[in-house]
Amino acid sequence: MKKVFLALVAIIILGGGAAGAYLYFGQSAEASVGENDEHQKAAEAHESAEAHESNEGSDGHGNDKAVYVEMDPLILPIIDKNGVNQMISLVIVIEVENNKKAQKVTAMIPRLKDAYIQEMYGVLNKHAALRGGVVQVGYIKSRLNQISHRVLGDDAFDEVLLQVIQQRRI
Repeated sequence: MKKVFLALVAIIILGGGAAGAYLYFGQSAEASVGENDEHQKAAEAHESAEAHESNEGSDGHGNDKAVYVEMDPLILPIIDKNGVNQMISLVIVIEVENNKKAQKVTAMIPRLKDAYIQEMYGVLNKHAALRGGVVQVGYIKSRLNQISHRVLGDDAFDEVLLQVIQQRRI
């Protein structure tokens, strides 16, 4: 009798689970297939926002607004005679005058990252940018500006900005 009761309970549990799965997964996905009213409204809003941005790209006096090109974080190790003792993460943003220059800078990001890594790796490992184990932000920023002038040219950008600097001891 006990085996029959356990078998009946198992069938009820399995049947309930199967029915729940059927009802949950068996719903049609019509809302996510093809275009619907919400998708069309969102697309129209996106197009009007892009048109609005392109019209406001200038302040009315022929001067373009600044554009910021954000790079992926650079992660650099600080190595001493005992090996890696710190990791430094830099988030760099390059300020340019307009979208045209932003596109040029964006195209040069791989070269910039290479130059930044080469220069900062050597500088950080010589501890010239560290004072008391703390990164000297002003020194790092001036070096990044020098590197950017060398790679991009003098009139390609306005300034290199540091958004985030994180130090982590290992």
